[in-house]
Amino acid sequence: MATQDSHIPPPAASPVPQIGDVTVVELINALKCGWDDFRRAPLFGLFFSAFYVACGFGLALIRADTFVWTLVLSLGFPLVAPFAAVGLYEVSRRLEAGEPLKWTSVLGVVWQQRGRQIPWVGAILMIIFLFWSFFAHMSFALFLGTMTLTNITTSWEIFNSISGYLMIGFQILVGAGVALLVYTMTVVSLPLLLEREIDFVTAMLVSMRTFARNRRVLLIWAALIAICLLVSMLPLFLGLFLALPILGHATWHLYRRALYTPV
Repeated sequence: MATQDSHIPPPAASPVPQIGDVTVVELINALKCGWDDFRRAPLFGLFFSAFYVACGFGLALIRADTFVWTLVLSLGFPLVAPFAAVGLYEVSRRLEAGEPLKWTSVLGVVWQQRGRQIPWVGAILMIIFLFWSFFAHMSFALFLGTMTLTNITTSWEIFNSISGYLMIGFQILVGAGVALLVYTMTVVSLPLLLEREIDFVTAMLVSMRTFARNRRVLLIWAALIAICLLVSMLPLFLGLFLALPILGHATWHLYRRALYTPV
């Protein structure tokens, strides 16, 4: 027997937005708007950022010998993290549109994303995380595999060697490339998938083209994100309670400045 929901036609596909030019001034304004959104709705920002802080604490407290739990958290994080980001985008969208901010409404929108395109983005991120995990192990074996078997959790001197320096430099180089790839794929794709009915492949391609067109400004934005996250993680991850909501809200406003629908 068909349910009532089966008679509801799927929403029509949204037109692919056009890519505009983003200036440094607009980037600064997006940050200001992100701060204003956090001040107007601080509880939402603290709530959604708590997920990232909890994951940071979890990864920091897990010992190296509990490999299974480390793997579980590492693989689960990219699957769930986009939903926390969507919550911040939805708060900014509602503030921008003058819609009421209710917990049931905001969390309801986040819950609805499980049946849309954002889970596919999480799956792509999980695959990239898997690649990075395997690469890290392979590079360790490549550079340090011929050395005497050592417990790296207690003997850090193994890295104080030419092979150790080469491995660290190699991982930083490849890690920066992987991080840049993830950034270009998601810089505007997640808020785009929240607002419009577009498939995840198109959204990620639009995001990559947006980065290519606004490379200088978006590289500055990437550097700001990296610096803010690094500094905010130093005091026991507690700075993330401030940095993540502001950056998340600012990302929504940057998205609104980068993409538009032609009249």
